[in-house]
Amino acid sequence: MISPIRCLVIEDEPLAQNILKKYIGDLPSLELVAVCNDALEAQGIVASKNIQLLFLDINLPKLSGLNFLKTLPQPPLVIFTTAYPEFAVDGFDLNAIDYLLKPFSFERFLKAVNKVHGKGMHPPNPSTEEKNTNEFIFLKADKKVYKIDLDDIIYAEATGDYVKVNTRDEQFVVNITLKKLLELLPPAEFLRVHKSYLISTGKIKFFEGNYIKVGHTNIPIGAAYREEIFTRLREKNI
Repeated sequence: MISPIRCLVIEDEPLAQNILKKYIGDLPSLELVAVCNDALEAQGIVASKNIQLLFLDINLPKLSGLNFLKTLPQPPLVIFTTAYPEFAVDGFDLNAIDYLLKPFSFERFLKAVNKVHGKGMHPPNPSTEEKNTNEFIFLKADKKVYKIDLDDIIYAEATGDYVKVNTRDEQFVVNITLKKLLELLPPAEFLRVHKSYLISTGKIKFFEGNYIKVGHTNIPIGAAYREEIFTRLREKNI
């Protein structure tokens, strides 16, 4: 069984603490080890509790989040949380995974966590050696958070304010835009082919007129996307 990522929240605002605790608690891949009000309180915990991921506020009492991170000889992965966008450049200069600007939504939080998984945080699962354990995303549907293997996704269709993500076995209706969903997916494996559709390039069977056959479904090709589609697919020798 894969162990969850051990997280530490360093945040002095009670409201932000509660939001992060709730979001982390909603994801089975994360384990909240502790919540600290300042960086000095967190210093011993980072070293002694095998912390793998920090949710780190920048504007902290006593010692800023940026300066705290500079003191760590082997810092964990970091997602900065702050109300001050002007600190973003400094945060990324320290190789932060992402930068959450308060107030942030659960969707935006998920996007940041998916970047952590993209770093290969989890070790391989011996029982499923044929799969890379970081090849998945988390999506919220029906008031639940689902772990969806990228290899299972066939295509996604935008309908109003929602996107239907169609996998091998089921369909998930997610409150997200198609553009934002595409940002969560590896660009080498997924392609937008229409204003209302994106597809898994690995599931393409053939082209016919203005359609692409993906799995058992004919997906329309939008005129505005045609040139990019064929450029991308030529690069993949499809």
